[in-house]
Amino acid sequence: MFVLGVLTGFSVVGMLIYGYLSWENLHSRVHDRAENEIDKPTSQPHIIFILADDQGFRDVGYHGSEFKTPTIDRLAAEGVKLENYYVQPICTPSRSQFITGRYQIHTGLQHSIIRPTQPNCLPLDNVTLPQKLKDVGYSTHMVGKWHLGFYKRNCMPTQRGFDTFFGSLLGSGDYYKHFKCDSPGICGYDLHEGENAAWEHDNGIYSTIMYTQKVVDILASHNPRKPLFLYLAFQAVHSPLQVPSRYLEHYKSITNLHRRKYAAMVTCLDEAINNVTLALKKYGYYDNSIIVYSSDNGGQPMAGGSNWPLRGSKGTYWEGGIRAVGFVHSPLLLNKGTLCRGLLHITDWYPTLVTLAEGQLDEDLLLDGYDVWETISEGMPSPRLDILHNIDPIYTKAKNGSWQAGYGIWNTAIQAAIRVGDWKLLTGIPGYSDWVPPQAFSGLMTNRWHKERVSWDLGKSVWLFNITADPYERADLSRRYPHIVKQLLLKLAKYNKTAVPVRYPPKDTSSNPQLNGGVWGPWYKDDERKNNLVTNLLSKKKRGKKMKTKKLRKKV
Repeated sequence: MFVLGVLTGFSVVGMLIYGYLSWENLHSRVHDRAENEIDKPTSQPHIIFILADDQGFRDVGYHGSEFKTPTIDRLAAEGVKLENYYVQPICTPSRSQFITGRYQIHTGLQHSIIRPTQPNCLPLDNVTLPQKLKDVGYSTHMVGKWHLGFYKRNCMPTQRGFDTFFGSLLGSGDYYKHFKCDSPGICGYDLHEGENAAWEHDNGIYSTIMYTQKVVDILASHNPRKPLFLYLAFQAVHSPLQVPSRYLEHYKSITNLHRRKYAAMVTCLDEAINNVTLALKKYGYYDNSIIVYSSDNGGQPMAGGSNWPLRGSKGTYWEGGIRAVGFVHSPLLLNKGTLCRGLLHITDWYPTLVTLAEGQLDEDLLLDGYDVWETISEGMPSPRLDILHNIDPIYTKAKNGSWQAGYGIWNTAIQAAIRVGDWKLLTGIPGYSDWVPPQAFSGLMTNRWHKERVSWDLGKSVWLFNITADPYERADLSRRYPHIVKQLLLKLAKYNKTAVPVRYPPKDTSSNPQLNGGVWGPWYKDDERKNNLVTNLLSKKKRGKKMKTKKLRKKV
């Protein structure tokens, strides 16, 4: 019995030991599997979107410029050059359409830019691109220029889907001091980290270099096995024309000082992109990355930019204002080293990038963009057949524009532009309309226009071009093809029925940075405004009661 008991004891102990070891092995295997899952490389690509500011169509080496842009040229040559790619003519509209995938008429930002003193921002009911990417596990970071409004905290980048933000909130400012005056006496500091002023980073470093270093720091600290979205919106090459002097050495032959400084800024930008690319490779992102490069609008000739041979400039709906430098560089592309001539628009990045990130595109997003990855990567036809460049019902300065000129379909006083297939229609005043050659070898302003200046009939408010056959917009066909004009006017009218009211509020004096610690930042407090409204209503009621009491006393 004793022996049997001992054997039984050993058996139980053995079972317990075996069970313990088995549990340990199982636990170890589960733990190892969990660790492996954590370390498993992401199937979702890292997305790096680089937005240059005011870079002209001409102002890149591969478009024939005299500028030195070896990195941009190489990345574009090894990727896919987008040669039928459109943005908006000014800052805020392009940025809003990139981040929402929606036309201006559907966000209320049809008119101009968001100005520093306006209580306005990208409408909060729009689901942003970084929010969609966060939903599927992306870390989201923004470095650079926001320019989508900041009057209240909910408008800030870190409230619109970005985990981190380092950069400026306004449209422009000093590249070294990060200071901006909107008007005399309305001046403030504009460098932010998260939602606070980044005073500790104010070391007099040129913003292009400073933003690049911030990007390198993000790449060094992030785990490349987890998907990353990095939106790098450079301040360059927007005015003021400032650049470290060493970059000017490349351009002594350019006699026009504005053009020389601008050229140096572009070369500094190119070097920055090289450093970002090297960091992507060094820290293990590159092989699973998609790099998108885009300008936000055309160049400004008065500030050194050039869109030659395209017509017009920044701020106009001529091709020079809206046709952009753009390319995609990625090891994931199927057809590398190619040109994409499919029709593309800045709203297309939203659905394209969300789909690549394995996210969901719900119907209630009401997107105006298309998924164009197969067009870019495989050379398939673009799903996009038209582009609404804009309808601005506030800008009605065409003195002779009328419903009659628009065949009773459209009031041609309204500034609007649309592209349908090969055809482009403009109404109202499209903006400054000259063809401006690069000011590379002449400092004589009197010779700048050569023989390209065109004076249109003052009564004109409609233009029609076949952009495929005439990309330089030299032959207006509106009188030759009135039936095409009518078709495009009907298309404009149809789009206009879907438009929301324009958001363009008057200046708010509470925006003055001097009332906010000398910093441009949120000034509008919802709770305070509500309390003030309640207080005002109560005081009105009290005043009303006092008046009634006085009247009663008088009667008595």
